[in-house]
Order: sequence, then C-alpha cells, then structure tokens
Amino acid sequence: MFTPAEMEALLLSIKVALWATVVSLPIAIAAAYGMARNQFPGKMIVEALIHIPLVVPPVVVGYLLLVTLAPSTSFGAWLQTIGLNPAFKWQGAAIASGLMALPLMIRSMRLSFEAEPHVYREVAATLGASAFKRFWRISLPLALPGILSGTALGFARAIGEFGATITFAANIPGVTQTLPLALYSAAQTPGGELVAARLALLCLFPAVFSLIASEWLARKARNRRGFG
Repeated sequence: MFTPAEMEALLLSIKVALWATVVSLPIAIAAAYGMARNQFPGKMIVEALIHIPLVVPPVVVGYLLLVTLAPSTSFGAWLQTIGLNPAFKWQGAAIASGLMALPLMIRSMRLSFEAEPHVYREVAATLGASAFKRFWRISLPLALPGILSGTALGFARAIGEFGATITFAANIPGVTQTLPLALYSAAQTPGGELVAARLALLCLFPAVFSLIASEWLARKARNRRGFG
C-alpha cells in the first residue's frame, strides 16, 4: 500500500521524534521541577521564554535556529569544523522538533509536580532525606503519570512538526524529509493527491498510537499508586 519512499519518510519521522523526545525529556523534567518548586526574580520572564514556541509561528523558531547554527554564522562555522553542525541534517530536524515539543512536555510535567502534597516532602526532610532523595523517591514517582503524558504529547508534537523543521533542516528526501514535509511536497505536486492522502494516513498512525500509549501508561501508573 505504501511506497518505499513513503516508508522511508515514516521511519525518519519516528527516528527524529524519538531523538527529539529522548533529548528533551531530562530538560523538561528539570525545568518542570524547578519551576514548580522555586520562586525567584524574573520567574515570569523565564516562563514566557519557555512557552515562546507555543505562541509564535514555528517558522520563527526554525529561522532563529538557522541564523544561530547555520554554517554561515560564526558559531555554526565552528560547529562545522568539529563535525557537529546540525543544519540541513536529520539532527537539525530533531533539534527543531524537540524545541517545539519542549513547552508541552514542561507544562504537563509541571502540573504533576505542583499537585504533589507538600507534607510528603516535609516529612521526608524531617527524617533526614536529602533534596535529591526527596526528588528521586517522592516527587518523581508521584509525577510519573504527568511525565508519561508529557512525553507522549512531546513525541506526537515532534512527529508532526513542519514549520521549524523545513526552515532549519530543509526538505531533503531521504535526509530531512519527514512525513509532514513529504505530505507538503506531494500536495504541491500536480496529480499527487493520492500520495498526499496516503501520507496523511501515515501521519495519523504514530500520533494516535502515542496518545493511546500515553493514556494507558498514565492509567497504569495511577493504578499502581492506588489512585486508579
């Protein structure tokens, strides 16, 4: 039913989304926990900066990445000399997708950390538990449903990313052409309606699967804790 080129776009999309999610996950957990637990000057500014990808066109994020990391810039040229420049590579698509998914992940995880009863941490502190132990043994397990949901949302967002990816990584078949980019190319090609329809169907599979998996994992985590 699907051509090798379409399956290649699917596998590349999954690869990009997985890397984007895996790399973003520890950043999202740390940021969500820090924002949920700490009050500091300029916190509202930091919150606004974190959520910028949600409120600006994705092409803006891609453009900022391009002017920062492209080989024509000084920093990008330095990255090029050590073989790490991600522009116009699948790694660039993963970076762009991860940045677009990060705010959703942080928001979901932060709500879970904020819902934790303060008494648990206070009791653990009186028993001599360190801050890291309180995080690892109390906060992280209690926030697990939100972390799982946020991770799945991030994956679904990353696999459907278009604007930032095409701006920063371009639309190169077999290199950076993920499913949304392949769908865009097919829709712009005369007579490509059938191909575009197949690609649209392919886009649904990983997104729907990730959402179902998110709900199942979160429910299982809640049941294990006795809240199901």
